[in-house]
Amino acid sequence: MDGIEKITGRIEADAQKEIDTLLAGANSRAEEIRAAAQAQAKRESEEARVRWEKAAAEREKRLESMAEMESRKLILSAKQEVLDEAFAMALEKLCTLPDEEYIELLAALAVKAARTGREKVIFSQKDRNRVGKAVVTRANDALARQVAPRLPGDLTGTKAGAILDKVVTGASAILAGTGMLTLAEETRPIQGGIILSDGDVETNCTFETLVRLQRESMAGEVAQLLFA
Repeated sequence: MDGIEKITGRIEADAQKEIDTLLAGANSRAEEIRAAAQAQAKRESEEARVRWEKAAAEREKRLESMAEMESRKLILSAKQEVLDEAFAMALEKLCTLPDEEYIELLAALAVKAARTGREKVIFSQKDRNRVGKAVVTRANDALARQVAPRLPGDLTGTKAGAILDKVVTGASAILAGTGMLTLAEETRPIQGGIILSDGDVETNCTFETLVRLQRESMAGEVAQLLFA
């Protein structure tokens, strides 16, 4: 029995030793796996944090860029409105000049724009009734004087000389075929200014068109003055 018990005891001891070895190995392996898992989790957590911070920074930058663009749009829109108002005020100022200044301005426009001096002058209904005849008369006088010879000052200073001057001026205009603008019967829905019509050819001297053309060439200069 003693021999059997010794053998049995040795077998049990060897088995226990093997079990202890296996358990120790298993525990060591489990600890390695646990440590690796913790390291992986920490690494992934750090990577996720870095990605989130980067994404947050990029989003913040995009939002700042969008806000800056929107701000520029609003500022540009506001400046555009101010420019619109400035040129609208200029147009209104032209249309509400005192009659004498208005007649002088329209007559000068007609003289400058006339190609033959025989065009029809078209106004708005309001301006035709108010200043039409006066503008045409003054423009024709200016056109005639452009082609008339100058008489000596001592001659034109007399009544007879003044009459002679008118005769010479009128005759010169007839010979040159100019100074014969006529007041058109038709009117146009314009705010101010005139349109010269010669058959199928029209010269647009309306204030709306003149202000628009000036805006195209002067918008930058006006903006610089307004927003300096």
